[in-house]
Amino acid sequence: MTEYGRGAGSEPWHPEDPLYGDQGWGAQQAASGQVPYGGPEQQPQQYQQHPQQQYYPQQPQDPYAPQPQYAEQQVQQGYVEQPQQGYPQQQYAEQYATQAQQAQQAQQAQQAQQAQQYNGGGGGGWDTTGQQAAMPYAGQQPDPYNNGYADEANDLYSTPEAYPPPQPPGQRQAPAVPEVPEQGGEWDAEPQEENHPFFTGADDGEREEDEPRESRRSKGGGGGRDRRGKTKKKGKSGRACLVLAVIFAVGVGGVGYVGYDFYQKKFGAAPDYAGEGTSETVTVEIPTGAGGSEIGQLLKQAGVVKSIDAFVQAQNDDPKGKTIQAGAYTLKKGMSAANAVKLMLNPSSRNSLIIPEGKRNSWVYGEIDTRLGLPAGTTKDIALKKADSMGLPDWAKGHKNVKDPLEGFLYPASYPVAKGMKPEDVLKKMVNRASSEYGKQDLAVEAKKLHLDGPWQLITVASLVQAEGKTHDDFRKMAEVVYNRLKPDNTQTNQKLQFDSAYNYLMGKSNIKIGLSEINNNQDPYNTYKWRGLTPGPIGNPGTEALAAALDPTKDGWMYFVATDGQHKTEFAKTLAEFNKLKEEFNAQSGQ
Repeated sequence: MTEYGRGAGSEPWHPEDPLYGDQGWGAQQAASGQVPYGGPEQQPQQYQQHPQQQYYPQQPQDPYAPQPQYAEQQVQQGYVEQPQQGYPQQQYAEQYATQAQQAQQAQQAQQAQQAQQYNGGGGGGWDTTGQQAAMPYAGQQPDPYNNGYADEANDLYSTPEAYPPPQPPGQRQAPAVPEVPEQGGEWDAEPQEENHPFFTGADDGEREEDEPRESRRSKGGGGGRDRRGKTKKKGKSGRACLVLAVIFAVGVGGVGYVGYDFYQKKFGAAPDYAGEGTSETVTVEIPTGAGGSEIGQLLKQAGVVKSIDAFVQAQNDDPKGKTIQAGAYTLKKGMSAANAVKLMLNPSSRNSLIIPEGKRNSWVYGEIDTRLGLPAGTTKDIALKKADSMGLPDWAKGHKNVKDPLEGFLYPASYPVAKGMKPEDVLKKMVNRASSEYGKQDLAVEAKKLHLDGPWQLITVASLVQAEGKTHDDFRKMAEVVYNRLKPDNTQTNQKLQFDSAYNYLMGKSNIKIGLSEINNNQDPYNTYKWRGLTPGPIGNPGTEALAAALDPTKDGWMYFVATDGQHKTEFAKTLAEFNKLKEEFNAQSGQ
């Protein structure tokens, strides 16, 4: 049995336990030596013996056992089987009373001994010297009156392994996992101390002396042994503290590094070179539309500046820093960002070729040769030989009587041209730019609307408009003049354009005076005084405005035009009579 609570059999709780219930009048009768259930005349005649069990005299009333009325009901309802052996009623009652008194006295003595063992002689624990339970503790015998109830047939506290009953209110605590008792010892009722290595900091091989513990009585009455021994794991909390300190240090270091890196990027000075750079020069090409970060990246890759951020900062610090244009710049390696910005703002460092609108290819070829330090005519020869590999669209190839297949495709813009570059690379960039600009619109569809044979003729019209027009307003009127003269019903010029600019192109000259006999004798396909229709190809490189005018001409009926001031002012006429009048005014001003 356990130290307190029920024993191995059907025994009551301790009377001082708040959970101790009312034990009824039967328990008081048992305590005074009376026979429970009203005497032998109320006892069943015989009792059925359970297999492998032996009947003993009834102990004082168990509060968990059925009351007499339940026993009678069992007999009436047939829950009790016919006994095979039993005792006479009178003899059983006399023996029962005598044995009950003896059992009560023995139980009182046993409880006193247990209280002394629990209190260690000091008087702690429950008071066992006073009034005992109304029913004495007995042996491990089942109550024969419970045979009819399945829930009460077996006592849950009838074995030594049963869980002990609750302790008194002031001493209750969470149950501890009992340790395995050593040989000759008892189960330790004290709660186990926390001895995990992480909290104690003890190594497996280190122990420290344990505090003395109260002596315990073994089952044989001798002094018990400490189940945990006289030593326990020695504390080494420094290891856990060291681990936490390392983790904390790593965290602080990581946060510090991130903070420092953020500060350097946000507020610290960017890496930069000092001075005006070395004697080694390099050409850096800046594309159109490049911003500060893109320019800084190109300069860093070329070794001019040390970091992108340094260049962006220097560009922002300079009032004109945002005006850096596209082109090829000759710079020195290892320059400070501020000096690089200053040099790029100087036109002398900019190796860019700007092609104005309307310029012929012959002019462009000469500029490329000069900038690359090549003999005159080098770029033109490459252009004529490798025209098909320069990136022309399919609709620009294979036309007859064309003087220059790339005419009209060296698009007016700014291009980087510096020593060390190849002519074909420069030409490819120009052709690619033209193809990109022309590809922004469906020129095939637009040409069909204007009764032209495809995009090639449309670019040719734009080049003629660019060559003859002087202002934006002139371009649209000039485009209408071209389309009106190409009409089949044109009887005034008989579908001849009669443009001086076309004749100048075939001659490779500008602003020449053309005589009537010369015009009639020149059989060149570009002679629009001799041949009807458009020239075989463009006569220059039209710009955006000229191309837009060719796509959207006026519809006012213009057929003639005269440059009345010779260069900047153009007058338009719808009839031949108006044209002749404008011509007379022009001759009068020029003194002819």
